[in-house]
Amino acid sequence: MPKLKQKISILVVLVFFLGTGSGLSALPEFTGLAKEAGRAVVHISTVKTVKTSDKMKRFLEPFQKKGSPFEDFFDQFFDDGVPKERKERALGSGFIISRDGYVVTNNHVVKKADEIEVILKGGQEKFPAEVVGTDPETDLALIKIEADRDLPVLTFGDSEQLKVGQWVVAIGNPFGLDHTVTAGIISAKGRVIGAGPYDDFLQTDASINPGNSGGPLLNLKGEVIGINTAIVASGQGIGFAIPSEMAKGIIAHLKKYKKVKRGWLGVGIQNVDENTARALGMDEPRGALVSSVQPGDPADKAGIEVGDVIVSINGEPVEDAGDLTRTIGRLSPDKEIQITIWRKGTVKEFEVVLGERSLQTAEADKEGPQQEPASAEVLGLDLRPVTEEEAQALGLNRARGLLVTGMTQNSPAVEAEIRTGDVILEANGREVNTMSELEQVLKGDAAEKGVVMFLIKRRGQNFFRTVPLDE
Repeated sequence: MPKLKQKISILVVLVFFLGTGSGLSALPEFTGLAKEAGRAVVHISTVKTVKTSDKMKRFLEPFQKKGSPFEDFFDQFFDDGVPKERKERALGSGFIISRDGYVVTNNHVVKKADEIEVILKGGQEKFPAEVVGTDPETDLALIKIEADRDLPVLTFGDSEQLKVGQWVVAIGNPFGLDHTVTAGIISAKGRVIGAGPYDDFLQTDASINPGNSGGPLLNLKGEVIGINTAIVASGQGIGFAIPSEMAKGIIAHLKKYKKVKRGWLGVGIQNVDENTARALGMDEPRGALVSSVQPGDPADKAGIEVGDVIVSINGEPVEDAGDLTRTIGRLSPDKEIQITIWRKGTVKEFEVVLGERSLQTAEADKEGPQQEPASAEVLGLDLRPVTEEEAQALGLNRARGLLVTGMTQNSPAVEAEIRTGDVILEANGREVNTMSELEQVLKGDAAEKGVVMFLIKRRGQNFFRTVPLDE
């Protein structure tokens, strides 16, 4: 009798799955998509010349000496003891977006390549390619091949319409395995992985491996909704793709200008956390807090100041600092925009004409100079006024602010990531050049709000750090 009940239960489950159209019968079919879309996916092979470093040369010198047992071996690769250049080969993926041969891939696939070869599906047709333009900040590249016929193409879909959990398909050449098809779902959207200032990746569990870089991530209509770019090497089922809505504008710029022209505001920004929002009198954490304004740049010309919070661009809310960076980056230079800011409890509007962003390398964040502790102590910080002799070394145009010369372990200031060598320029929007000025802020506005927000100068860069006073 128990066996009969077990058989009946299994039968009921099967009837449920088949009858409702769920379960196995609801799984998508990928064969048609793989066949059609795969025709426009290409295998990219690159060669670049790499010179042997001086360090390697010094290491090999003992083995190259006359009489060395390795002398004959090294003679094959070196002339007169000087290392030869060597050819380094790499593989990647890409996809054709126009019948006349424009191909999208990753910048890191073609970076510094002397030779680029595009191989169509099946491996029978191979074409030399030229780089049209690259964008290192989003890791996108556009290359071009010349064929004597119309080529198969892929079209872009709308990544903004994607939902977490939707099916996607990746096609590429992992480890040189031509036209490998993998399927999975969208695991997350808007991922920031530290790849660059415009991080906004799609995350997927469709298998992506070395060699997939530059290949398409497709929806079930066969539209490109992402360009496969990065993986978590130590994880499984964690891959990242550049969203199509970001890629389309960049590729259009590369095709027209050979580079990407981005808007530039000229501000240093950071996120607004709960404590900072309280210090600023905001009802919730939102927007991008301006920590510095570059003299002569668009924000400065428009009247935006340090301590302002940018809350919207052209009427669209700004969620955080990353959102502002991406929004401005999508806009063209010389475009006039409307910026809404929160300043000391009031909302203000500014008309700003954007400049053009150029590649800039931010100075590495380093610890400030160590100093002997001073006698004044506030919030676990040892503080004293900055001297004239110290001002230039601390990145100041004059002696101003309070120098952090030491701190108490486990104090609120340490939790707020204030460091020895920082210079406190302002507290809750007021300049503080003496201990008495700081104490006035702490006993007044800061005491009422329960937080104090410091504007800090660190190695030439401005930062805001907020310390809660409730405890």
